Amino acid sequence: MNTKLLKISAVTASAALLASVFTGCAAEDSQKENNNYVPYDSNYNYEFIPEQNQNSDETNSAADKISENSPAEVNPNEEYSPVTEQGFKNPYEFPLSTFSADVDTASYANVRRIIEDAQAIPDGAVRVEEFINYFDYDYPAPTDGELFGRCVEIADCPWNSANKLMLVGIKAKEIMTQETPPSNLVFLIDASGSMAGYNKLPLVQGAFSMLAEELSENDRISIVTYANNSEIVLAGESGKNKDKILEALYSIKTGGNTNGEAGIRSAYELAEKCFINGGNNRVIIATDGDLNVGASTENELVSIIETKRESGIYLSVLGFGTDNIKDNKLEALADNGNGNYSYIDSVAEAERALVSEMKGNLYTVANDVKIQVEFNPSTVESYRLLGYDNRIMEAHDFTDSSKDAGEVGSGHTVTALYEISLKSSSSFDGIPLEFASEHTNNSSDVNTSARTELCKISVAYKDPASESAQQQCTSCLYGQECFTESPSDNFRLAGAAAEFAMLLKNSEYKMDSSYGQVMETINSINSENEKISELRDLVSTASALYK
Repeated sequence: MNTKLLKISAVTASAALLASVFTGCAAEDSQKENNNYVPYDSNYNYEFIPEQNQNSDETNSAADKISENSPAEVNPNEEYSPVTEQGFKNPYEFPLSTFSADVDTASYANVRRIIEDAQAIPDGAVRVEEFINYFDYDYPAPTDGELFGRCVEIADCPWNSANKLMLVGIKAKEIMTQETPPSNLVFLIDASGSMAGYNKLPLVQGAFSMLAEELSENDRISIVTYANNSEIVLAGESGKNKDKILEALYSIKTGGNTNGEAGIRSAYELAEKCFINGGNNRVIIATDGDLNVGASTENELVSIIETKRESGIYLSVLGFGTDNIKDNKLEALADNGNGNYSYIDSVAEAERALVSEMKGNLYTVANDVKIQVEFNPSTVESYRLLGYDNRIMEAHDFTDSSKDAGEVGSGHTVTALYEISLKSSSSFDGIPLEFASEHTNNSSDVNTSARTELCKISVAYKDPASESAQQQCTSCLYGQECFTESPSDNFRLAGAAAEFAMLLKNSEYKMDSSYGQVMETINSINSENEKISELRDLVSTASALYK
């Protein structure tokens, strides 16, 4: 499905949802406008096609825009945090690589929007790990008594023939539908003047309408808005009263400044008031991040949200809109508020984040998830972690249960890639050696006690259901058995996503990467789904745009 088409027509989708709000309302409301409400149907194809005679610039395809202007700059009001890539490290000096798990996907969806709008990629917009983790991977499910299943695979590095690529994947246990705890959700909606665009408040209302349709009588829904001040629109309503929830949603209008601080404080106070013991207590903020009243800097927002994360209330951040999106602030909120961050640019993306992947995004099964890889200096010459550049932790943080890290939801997968250079006597400084065999004939040059494993991978986490603040940890050793000459679809997909990201950010480590090679890798994947199909189209567009 063409997401650009869906984005263009998001206003049509939202209008259709808006027009359908009130059918189920009480009789006295039957004469109100928009009285043909039809519940959201996950089996219905929500693809809205513009009229054929519409000549607006917004309906131009990315290809048309490329031929006219290649490429335009994004609006300077958009803000991104700088990202410094991790370089290669020697395991003798740095044997441990430690990072926080990250299940955010906003970077991929936002950059997709930028590519489809035929714009240049801003510095800091591409976060490699979010490109990788946007996609679905078929990792082994955890065995009985385990919280995570694991997958480690090593094969040739597509963009550097001298090195190998190592995939590290974990899959969280999945909560069955009948086991999902009741939810206490607070929809925190930015209703300021900057949210007036077709791809902002109308899309927010459509997105939350989809989520509301998935809730039950055991769930509690609240709605808080903020502009000049915060306002409670709905408090603790039962999930069964969908008409009332939708009526409240579509009563929201835009205007005024953006007092996000007041909104955040009100939303958390309401979440605490409606708190469900043992339940899924969560604030979901929908905004472009353009805060201009009260606390508005990254540091100020982090200071506020850090005081809230110990309350047992999680945070989901949904970014909307273009031209003034504050990606830096939204990422900071999610990273420091026990949360996740998604960017919603279309009806399809809203459905993915809040309906089809709802359990993974809204039901947390592991808190403060950290991953630590110890590399064996006897077998590994050097290594480089791709992405996670703003998630790197000190080695001693891994055993410190007080250190905040990422949350992982039901059935979620987390994937990391390492580019590794293996110890070898067949070459020196990249030059093949004629007498390579002689380097191992002298027993005095061989460390016979050297261990042959490549690495040890450890995962630390806290159980949200446990009253103990102590973390749990599991570790496994991996070696030659992980090598393959025929990499799996998981490996190919993650590698393609990472290589695509490196090209878009013009990474100094991209080596022989090319859009053509990314396309070849995608086409070699045996499985197919909408995300992979979309990636193929996106690579094709990018290859023409960023020559």
